[in-house]
Amino acid sequence: MLDRFSGCMLGAAIGDALGMPGETAPMSLSHMQRGYRRAWKRHPNAGLEPGQYTEDSQIMLLVAALLASGAYSEERYAADLSRLCLSGDLRFPDGSVMTACEHLLVVGPDRSGVNSDTAGCVPLAVPFALKYLDPVDLSGRLAKACSVTHTHPAALAGTVTVGFLISAVLRSVEDPFALALRSASSEDPELGARLRRAVELEREGISLEGALPVIGSDVSIYQTIPIAFFLMNRYDDPESLLYVAANIGGNTDTIAFICGAYVGAKYGVGALPPDLLEGLENREEIRRLAGELLLATPKD
Repeated sequence: MLDRFSGCMLGAAIGDALGMPGETAPMSLSHMQRGYRRAWKRHPNAGLEPGQYTEDSQIMLLVAALLASGAYSEERYAADLSRLCLSGDLRFPDGSVMTACEHLLVVGPDRSGVNSDTAGCVPLAVPFALKYLDPVDLSGRLAKACSVTHTHPAALAGTVTVGFLISAVLRSVEDPFALALRSASSEDPELGARLRRAVELEREGISLEGALPVIGSDVSIYQTIPIAFFLMNRYDDPESLLYVAANIGGNTDTIAFICGAYVGAKYGVGALPPDLLEGLENREEIRRLAGELLLATPKD
């Protein structure tokens, strides 16, 4: 299980770092380059080196450390996130996350969340899915954590859906996507319908170029998660999945983050491209945190 815990967190960070330079850009599948790259000169991520990740992995690691140490609470998460954000150290944060951090200074974590359907709280899905394998426990805890920054029902539903997918993969559920789809449909019918449509389009064999205008790839939960589901169902090869997700355009860092977490949870560290693993920022720290999180995870 350690291999899959580590793979999940490392895969998420690899996808994030691989998608970092393409964030907000149009699809670039015809010009995919191998390896990590810099963002273009005036891009918000231009200050990052190849192999560095964005705020998605920063949030994942912040929360993983709190959960592993037993120090997690919404108040502690809010305080640590706010410090990271307001110090300028959070890398190209979701606008809703930035607004929530500003609210935290005035109203506290109980009322800081923003009514936004952006995917800024999706990174919470990884550490919570690793720590809490029971679906009911996972859903409740994730929704509370997500509400620190997001209160929109779609944001909560999308984060829980990704958490359910990762948890189901770790538990070797026969059809983890079916479980995640049921969760999405019960939490937010529109999200469930969009996810179902994305999976149906993939099964119909539509080209990615044909699917993208229908599904979209922007920062909304209603686009980020459906396109990730389409890609995870389309590409069996982990390397192909990661590179396509990172070059799909739009919210590439989060889309590839989700795909990388899925690949690592399913296949373990050995399935991750060795060159990308070698060039990843803080990879040993991520391995260490994954091990500590496993030790802190309640056993059945």
